[in-house]
Amino acid sequence: MRVRRPVVAGQFYPASRSECVRQIEECLPDRLPEGLPERIVAGIVPHAGWVYSGRTAAKVFAAIRARATPETFVLFSAMHRWGAERAAIYGSGAWATPLGEAQVDETLAQAVLKESGGLLVDGPEAHTGEHSTEVQVPFIQHLFPAARILPIMIPPDERAVPVGEAVARAVAAAGQEVVIVGTTDLTHYGATYYGFAPAGRGEPALEWVRANDERVIRLMQELRAEEVVAETDAHHNACGGGAVAATVAAARALGASQGMLLEYTTSYHVMPRGPASDFVGYAAVVF
Repeated sequence: MRVRRPVVAGQFYPASRSECVRQIEECLPDRLPEGLPERIVAGIVPHAGWVYSGRTAAKVFAAIRARATPETFVLFSAMHRWGAERAAIYGSGAWATPLGEAQVDETLAQAVLKESGGLLVDGPEAHTGEHSTEVQVPFIQHLFPAARILPIMIPPDERAVPVGEAVARAVAAAGQEVVIVGTTDLTHYGATYYGFAPAGRGEPALEWVRANDERVIRLMQELRAEEVVAETDAHHNACGGGAVAATVAAARALGASQGMLLEYTTSYHVMPRGPASDFVGYAAVVF
């Protein structure tokens, strides 16, 4: 059986089982906001190191757990390096983390490939060095121990929306409880690390980033999937524009009427050090 080994355990999240469990429990919210959708079909989570974005991501998984016990999570991955010319599915085997092996839903994988009409390929090699989905898997293993996963890498191009819609059709026909979780971080701001600092440092920088991030968050909330990739290309406010577009399109196809923002924050607000200079935005959204 093919097993993907972890590549960022010990860096983005702990390398030991006990420490993973401890940090996940620390990330979980004490309570959830009022007005959660009665049925949650999808979510958007960040994918930085847990010390920065774990609490934000945990809000989405906690909200899902409050509403259902999914049998499978479809995980739409960002693409931080060359991975695939088309959306690439990890169609069989398992993903290993310090919490054990999460099994891939091979039946749903085949259904998605068939439904996509060639929009997706079975390309496990595309996932080899990509961290954005990996950091979500331990949350699923701990909170939903019986759940399977279906990782799909989504390039940020015009095919992201039809990919999301194809996945939604396969999910709707599957006759099981499936939730789609896409991942992106938002604006990567700062001259030192990102070469992108149009508003300088300090409060003006934080205000500029919030306004920039609100642009793409609004598209998520209003289910305007077709506008996401162009927005993120133009304003550099999401590193996973394809994953966001596919998630929003899938959520809409599965009956969602709007997205609910559970939290917006930045790495600076999580761990402030001097005037804000180099930091990243994070959002938790459910549909």
